[in-house]
Amino acid sequence: MGTLFPDEKAENPNDVHQLQQQHDVDVDAGALFVLKSKGSWLHCGYHLTTSIVAPPLLSLPYAFSFLGWTAGISCLVIGALVTFYSYNLISRVLEHHAHNGKRQLRFRDMARDILGPSWGRYFVGPVQFAVCFGAVVACTLLGRQCMKAIYLLSNPNGTMKLYEFVIIFGCFMLILAQIPSFHSLRHINLLSLILCLAYSAAATAASIYIGESSKGPEKDYSIKGDTENRLFGVFNAIAIIATTYGNGIIPEIQATLAPPVKGKMFKGLCVCYFVLIVTFFSVSVSGYWAFGNESKGLILSNFVDNGNPLVPTWFIYMTNIFTITQLSAVGVVYLQPTNEVLEQAFGDPKSPEFSKRNVIPRVISRSLAITISTIIAAMLPFFGDINSLIGAFGFIPLDFILPVIFYNFTFKPSKRTFIFWLNLTIAVAFSALGAIAAIAAVRQIVIDAKDYRLFANV
Repeated sequence: MGTLFPDEKAENPNDVHQLQQQHDVDVDAGALFVLKSKGSWLHCGYHLTTSIVAPPLLSLPYAFSFLGWTAGISCLVIGALVTFYSYNLISRVLEHHAHNGKRQLRFRDMARDILGPSWGRYFVGPVQFAVCFGAVVACTLLGRQCMKAIYLLSNPNGTMKLYEFVIIFGCFMLILAQIPSFHSLRHINLLSLILCLAYSAAATAASIYIGESSKGPEKDYSIKGDTENRLFGVFNAIAIIATTYGNGIIPEIQATLAPPVKGKMFKGLCVCYFVLIVTFFSVSVSGYWAFGNESKGLILSNFVDNGNPLVPTWFIYMTNIFTITQLSAVGVVYLQPTNEVLEQAFGDPKSPEFSKRNVIPRVISRSLAITISTIIAAMLPFFGDINSLIGAFGFIPLDFILPVIFYNFTFKPSKRTFIFWLNLTIAVAFSALGAIAAIAAVRQIVIDAKDYRLFANV
C-alpha cells in the first residue's frame, strides 16, 4: 500500500522529546490522565482487538439470515477490507499531523483541525460520544442476556427478572470503570483477546456439532418475509455487520502509543485483523450453516431449544461466561471517551492524578455514567435492534466515511490518482448505505416496540 500514499519523512528523533514535553504541558486533564501515551504496538493490538473483535460478532449468523450465503460472505469480506484500509488512513493522517507538531489525541480533534471547529464540536464529538456510550449500553444488554441464559439453565423455574441481571452486570462494570487510564487496560485487553478466541471457537464447535446432529432445525437458507421486509432486512443486516466491524476510537487508541508512533498502529491492526478473520468467518459461516434463517440475534440462543440444551450444559455455561467476561472489558474500553470528557470537565491537570481533587470527581462522575447506562439497558428491549441502530448512525460515518474524507483533505491527492477516486467512491457508497440502514434500523425498532414495554422481562 506504500505506493498509494504520499511519501512521508521519518519522524525526527530530536523532535520526539519536544513533542512529548508539549503534550505534557498543554494537554487537558482528560488527555493527561485517560489517554496516557505509554503503550507499545502490541498494547495497541490488544486495545484494537477488544474494541472490534467483541461479542457482537455472535450476531453475524443472524445478519446472514437476511442476506443469504453470497451476499453475507461478500459483505463480511468488504467490511474487512474497507475498515482495515480506513483505519490505516486514519493512522497515517494522525502520523502526518504528529510529524508536523500537532498530535491529535481524539476523533473530535481530527475533525476540528481538518474540517473545521463546527465539525468537531457539533457532529463528530456528539456522534462519537453517543456511539461509545451506546456501545456500553449494548454490552450491558448482551451481558444480561448471557447471564439470564445461565440462570435459566441452572434454574428453569427461576423468578429473577431481566432487569436484575442488568443491575448485577452494571455493578461489575461500576468497579472496572474506576481503572484510571486507557493504558491501564492493556493486560485486561490481552485477556479479552484470549477470551474472544475462546468463545468464538466454542460457538463454532457447538454450531458444527448441532448442525451435524438431528437436534438442530431443518436447514433452510431462504430469506423470510415479503419483498418490503426482505429489502429492509438487507440494510438492517448491513448495519449489524458495520457495527461488528466498528471501532470509533482509533485516534484515542493511537493516542495511547508512546512516541514515536510511526508504523506502530499498522502492526497493531495486523494483530487485530488476524484475530478478526479467524473469529468472524468461523462463527458466521458455521452458525448460519447450522441454523440457516432460524439464526437468532445472538447465536448462543440457538444452543437451547425450548429450554432444552442442544449441547452439554457445562459447555453453554463456559461459553456464556467467556462472553460475559469479555463484554465487561469491551464496555470499559468504550467507556474511555466518556471518561476522557468527564476528566476534562472535572479534573485538574495541575493536581496529581490520584489526589483527592481528582479522585473524588473521577469516582463520582464515572459511577454516575455507569448508573445511567445500566438504567437505559434495563429499559431497552433486546440486543439485535440496538446493534443495528448504533451501526447505522455511528459506526458507518465514523469508520467508513470520515477516514477517507480526512485523508483526502489532509494529503489532497490529485483527482487523476486512483486513491482519490477510491476514497470518493467509499464515501459516497457508504453515505447512501448509512442513510438507508438508519431508516431500516429505526423501522425495525418501531415494529418491535409494539411487542415490548419498558423494563420488560424478555
